[in-house]
Amino acid sequence: MKAVWWWIWRGPRAVLLVVAWLWFFVEEWGWHPLAAWLGRFTRWPPWARLEARIAQAPPKLALVLFLVPVVALFPVKLLALALLHGGHTALGLTVIAAAKLIGTAVGGRLFVLTEPQLMQMPRFARAVRWWRDTRARVKLALDHWRVRVRALFR
Repeated sequence: MKAVWWWIWRGPRAVLLVVAWLWFFVEEWGWHPLAAWLGRFTRWPPWARLEARIAQAPPKLALVLFLVPVVALFPVKLLALALLHGGHTALGLTVIAAAKLIGTAVGGRLFVLTEPQLMQMPRFARAVRWWRDTRARVKLALDHWRVRVRALFR
């Protein structure tokens, strides 16, 4: 019986691993570099002062600040969908891509600045630990999958 479930799970698992690979690709090549790029603005004194204030925010305010990009960019994404629906495909896709880049950069930078405060919140800390553990397990599965795929083409 266990072998039957293994064969049934193989297809959806492969699809989920591809989706996870895409997610990790965006995170590794988007979140971290964009957050680091945004961090370069600390050379400008007003920006440095703003970041210092954000880094000293109490935990609940830090959570609000961390969620602001998600909420603020939602109307922009709706605008992009309206543009796509209206036949302005290139403009709609450009708006979505720009919103994603900006949101990723700001979200990543805010997480870097507020992580110590956010980790003081038990539920947030549990969620981050769960995410990091899940990411490690999925990366391990992706590594095994990559080895198998390479073996098929040798």
